[in-house]
Amino acid sequence: MSSSKEKSVSTACVWQSIRETALQRLKKESTLASFLHATILNHERFEDAVSFHLAGKLDSPSLTNMQVREIIDQALSSDPDISCAIKADIFAVRERDPAINCCLVPLLYLKGVHALASYRISHWLWQAGRELLALHLQNRISETFNVDIHPAAKIGKGILMDHGTGVVIGETAVIDDNVSMLHEVTLGGTGKETGDRHPKVRSNVLIGAGAKILGNVVIGEGAKIGAGSVVLTDVPAHCTFAGVPAVLVGRTNCGAPSMEMNHGIDI
Repeated sequence: MSSSKEKSVSTACVWQSIRETALQRLKKESTLASFLHATILNHERFEDAVSFHLAGKLDSPSLTNMQVREIIDQALSSDPDISCAIKADIFAVRERDPAINCCLVPLLYLKGVHALASYRISHWLWQAGRELLALHLQNRISETFNVDIHPAAKIGKGILMDHGTGVVIGETAVIDDNVSMLHEVTLGGTGKETGDRHPKVRSNVLIGAGAKILGNVVIGEGAKIGAGSVVLTDVPAHCTFAGVPAVLVGRTNCGAPSMEMNHGIDI
């Protein structure tokens, strides 16, 4: 695994890597020449490629392609941290998903990346007091990517949302940096609480496919949640919880399970 310094350098080079890979793939697959030029090679900046690509996926009769792109451009120009977070998410996929060997494919094709990037725009709208437009965009994201993230949720960078399908993240949920989760994960409420009612997931946590974490519980740093588990209580740092309801079944043997992506139980 790369050092923190190496990761930072690599993340900064994501756009350069994307363009270089697009040129390489263009030589091998001329059928996609128009697509690669339109989405990647015609743009000098990463932010322009992101706004062009996402707008093409999120437009609708109620919000045209041009309107969606203007919203995305506003967000990216107003808050450079959004672009940095999207790059970190792309790099996280490149580092942790064995099916991916470049930064181009996540930007072009992976809806987990698309949903997170789009959420980051809706979150910017929410923070700017444009709640209705943020919710309108959330609805469109859910329809398009089958990922439902409330725009008020707080999500860090370097997030791997593998496959993405069926992920639900509630209004008061918090996800710190470098978390990995698979499809059909829910960070939801219990249905009987109001106010601050959703999970807080600390950094370097690994959440298995289909896991449901419910209520205002804390998943400690470096913890691991087994696939299909239902978590209703706090999970201490560097512990593995699994089952329905989830209980302690072991302790993690590494500081960052989200990076290792080992879903086995360490006794």
